[in-house]
Amino acid sequence: MNKLPHITFAFWVMKICATTLGETAGDLVSMTLNVGYAVSTVILLSVFLVTVVAQLASKKYHPFLYWAVILSTSTAGTTLSDYMDRTLKLGYATGSAILLGILLAIFTYWRSTGQSLSVEKIHSRKLETLYWVAILFSNTLGTALGDFLADDSGLGFAGGAVLIGSLIAIVAAAAYFTRISRVFLFWLAFVLTRPFGATLGDVLTKSKENGGLDFGTKGSSAVLGGILIVLVILEMLRRNRGAEQIST
Repeated sequence: MNKLPHITFAFWVMKICATTLGETAGDLVSMTLNVGYAVSTVILLSVFLVTVVAQLASKKYHPFLYWAVILSTSTAGTTLSDYMDRTLKLGYATGSAILLGILLAIFTYWRSTGQSLSVEKIHSRKLETLYWVAILFSNTLGTALGDFLADDSGLGFAGGAVLIGSLIAIVAAAAYFTRISRVFLFWLAFVLTRPFGATLGDVLTKSKENGGLDFGTKGSSAVLGGILIVLVILEMLRRNRGAEQIST
C-alpha cells in the first residue's frame, strides 16, 4: 500500500507551510535558543530518525505522521545546511553544489534499481527509505539555495521569495500545459518549495533593518505550527469523508 499522500494543491500548500516552519523552527533551536548549528543538527537529525522509523513501520498513510517527518527533514535540513555553510565555512554556493551532487547521486542510485522515481509508485520499504533520504537532502539543498539567493545574490529575503515563487509558478504551468515529465517537475517543485520556505521564513523572522517583518522565530513558528496542524486536521477529515463514501 502506498503510504504517501496524493499530490494535490493542498499538498503543496502544506509543503510550503511545513518548510517555512522548518526554517523558523530550525533557527529557533540553533540561534534563538543559542544551541548552535552542530548540536542542533544532531538533535534534529535524531528527531528525523525517530519520525521516519515510525513512518516506515506504519502500515498505511497517517497525515500527522507523514507531515511530522516532512517537518523534521525541513528543520534538520535548516541546521545541517547552516552548519555546512557557516560553521564549516563552505559558503552557500559550495554548500549548494555539494548537496545538489548528493541529491543527484541518490536519484541515480534510485534509477539504477530499475524503479521509477514517481512518488505514486512507491510500494516497498526500500523505495520509501530512498524517498525520505531524497527529501532530507532536497530540503537541505533548498535551505542553502534560499540563503544563497537572500544573502549572496543581492536579492534579499523578499526578492529571493519572489524569484522562487515565480519559478514555482512556471513549473506549475509546465505541469498543466506541456508534456515535460511529471516526475521531473514534481521533484523540481519539491526542491524549489524549500528555498521558497527558507526565504519566506527569513522575511517573517528577520529584523526590519535586514529586510524582514521582525515577527521573530518564536512567534512565526507558533503561527506556522498552528496553520500546519489545522491543514493536517482538514486533510484527515477529507480522507475520512472519502472513506465513508466508498464504504457506502
